[in-house]
Amino acid sequence: MAQEAGALAGGGKVLVIANPAAQSGRGAKAADRAAALLRARLGEDAVVVAKTLGPRHASEIAERAEGCAAVVAVGGDGVVHEVANGLMRRPADRRPAFGVVPAGSGNDYARSLGMPFEVEAACARLLESEARPVDVGRVNGRWFVETLSFGLDAAIALDTMKRRERTGRSGAALYMASGFDQLLHHLDARAYTASFDGGEPVRGRSITFAAQVGPYYGSGFKICPDARLDDGELDACIAHPPVGAARAAYIFLRAKSGKHTGFPQIELRRFRTLHVEFDEAPPAQTDGERIEARSFDVAIDPAALRVLHPARSADETAARQNNKEAEMKSLFGMFPNSVTVDDARSIRAEEKQRLS
Repeated sequence: MAQEAGALAGGGKVLVIANPAAQSGRGAKAADRAAALLRARLGEDAVVVAKTLGPRHASEIAERAEGCAAVVAVGGDGVVHEVANGLMRRPADRRPAFGVVPAGSGNDYARSLGMPFEVEAACARLLESEARPVDVGRVNGRWFVETLSFGLDAAIALDTMKRRERTGRSGAALYMASGFDQLLHHLDARAYTASFDGGEPVRGRSITFAAQVGPYYGSGFKICPDARLDDGELDACIAHPPVGAARAAYIFLRAKSGKHTGFPQIELRRFRTLHVEFDEAPPAQTDGERIEARSFDVAIDPAALRVLHPARSADETAARQNNKEAEMKSLFGMFPNSVTVDDARSIRAEEKQRLS
C-alpha cells in the first residue's frame, strides 16, 4: 500500500471540522482540545476550526476546503460521513488528506482505522500518521466510508439514534437494547433481487443485508470480519430466514466479535458493484444516516481518499483484544429474558455439533 510520510508535519493548513453536539454536547470540548493539541505541535496559525451549525454543514465546509493539507473530523460517524462526502465532491487531485478524532457514540470508522478514542491519544496518533489511500463506498449518488445496510440492522441503527437523542446514552449497550427490541418484535424477512458484479439476478429474502467497506457497524459489531479499507472490494453479510428470535439473538451476540459467520443463515460475499431491488422499501442507512429507496446501486471507489492511518503496536493489539473479551462477557449478561436457558443450551449444542 503506497504511503506519504509526514502528512501533517509537511506544512499546509489543517482544517478541523467538529460537530459540537456530538455526545450530548461534549463534541465542542473535544474540538477545542484537539485544536489546542494540534496547534502546540504545528503552530498557532496552522490549524483552523469550523464547528457545524446543523445537518449537512460539515459536508459543505469540507467541499470548500481550499488550500488545506488535511481535513480532520472531530465527532462521531455522522460528521465523519458528512466530511467524507464533502471531500469526495472535490476533484481528486485537490482532495486534502482526511483524519478522524473520534468523539461520538459509535466511532466505527475510527475503530477500523485503529484510532484511540481519547482526544489526546488520537491527536498524538494523527501527528505520527501517514496519508494512505483507502476505498470509499457509493450508493445512489452518495458516499459511505464504513457501512451500508438494509433491513433489521438498519432499523436497529436508526432506532439507536432515536434512543440516543431521547436518553443521552451511547455505546454498544444502547445498540444492544435496540437490537433485542427489534429482534423480538420486528424480525421481518424482506424479498429482494440482487445482481453482484453484473452477474445474473438472484432472488432472495433477507433479515439483514450489510455491505461494508470496513468490518464494523453498530458501535463495534464486527459484521464483516475480513473487510479491509484498502482492498478494492466491498464485503456483504446477508442473514437469511428462517430463524427464530432465540437463535437470532444468539447470532446477534456472536456478531459482536465477528463469530457469527459460520451459521447456515449467514451468507458472505465480496463484490465491486451491486444492484439490489427490494419488493418494499426497507429501512436503510449509510454510516448511521438514513437513506430512503427501494432500489440501490452500490459500488466501490478504490483508493479514493487519502486517510491519516496510524500503525498499531503489538501491545495495543493485545490490549484491544482483552477489552473485547471483557466487553463480550458483559454483553452476554444482557441476553433477553424471553430467551430461556434451554434455548441457549440448545443453540450452543447445535453449534458444537455443526463445528465438530
